[in-house]
Amino acid sequence: MRHLIDPMDLSVEEIDELLDLADDIIAAPDKYANACARKKLATLFFEPSTRTRLSFEAAMMELGGNVLGFSSADSSSAAKGESVADTVKVVSCYADIIAMRHPKEGAPCLAAMKSDAPIINAGDGGHNHPTQTLTDILTIRREKGRLTDLTIGCCGDLKFGRTVHSLIKAMSRYANIHFIMISPEELEIPDYLRQEVFEQGGLPYEQVRTLDEAIDRLDVLYMTRVQRERFFNEADYIRLKDTYILNMKKLKHAKKDLSILHPLPRVNEISVEVDDDPRACYFRQALNGKYIRMALILKMLEEAGKVTI
Repeated sequence: MRHLIDPMDLSVEEIDELLDLADDIIAAPDKYANACARKKLATLFFEPSTRTRLSFEAAMMELGGNVLGFSSADSSSAAKGESVADTVKVVSCYADIIAMRHPKEGAPCLAAMKSDAPIINAGDGGHNHPTQTLTDILTIRREKGRLTDLTIGCCGDLKFGRTVHSLIKAMSRYANIHFIMISPEELEIPDYLRQEVFEQGGLPYEQVRTLDEAIDRLDVLYMTRVQRERFFNEADYIRLKDTYILNMKKLKHAKKDLSILHPLPRVNEISVEVDDDPRACYFRQALNGKYIRMALILKMLEEAGKVTI
């Protein structure tokens, strides 16, 4: 059975097929309105979420399917001490496909070993968030018209930000991608990414400390928030949370066709004055998340022999 735990589980060809399907869903939604009739998606969210959970649910509903699940560990049998493996084993008796978020790295991988239904990792701690990566890639392709020959700046929390980690790994397989990492020393990318993707993979990158050093060279700017829940020390969070704030003054030096992405939620790292700038893509990005999840659900259920596209 096919599961999606890491964005690297998908080949470049498979990603391109998903993007093409998402584009077709956007162009002709009525064609897919009953594609998942009588099928059920379970959303097992052991960690709070708004966009990811609701976009999965909206995706399944727009495909004509049904949704069941829970939105926090407190409202599941996990509060009674039930293991993830047992929860997933039982829920896979009721659902055709499962989207799962968990605060512990590796939990969706364990779930996949026990599940009788395909598992989609909807985020595991600071590790992976493959459907956000697919959302980001779809947005970049729709905004830029390509996935090659791009300079991408990642700004903010690059140490704990799973969306950045997944995006770097996925985009490393496309031609002529140059990354500029913009962060304080305390929030630089993890060593494993530096070694496995940049150094061993031969992917060019720079590390800078301020937006001003890089903004004029970027085709894509991927902003992230400094996440309180990933910090062990409250003082460190308070000290760093306002380090990088994008505003119109900083955008004066940016390209006219820059694409600004953010996985959301936003705190204050992008000023609201930027929202009306045509370069701000983050709300279109959130909408794209629904369409790419529709495409993914369809493809995974097709591979499981449960639907026909």
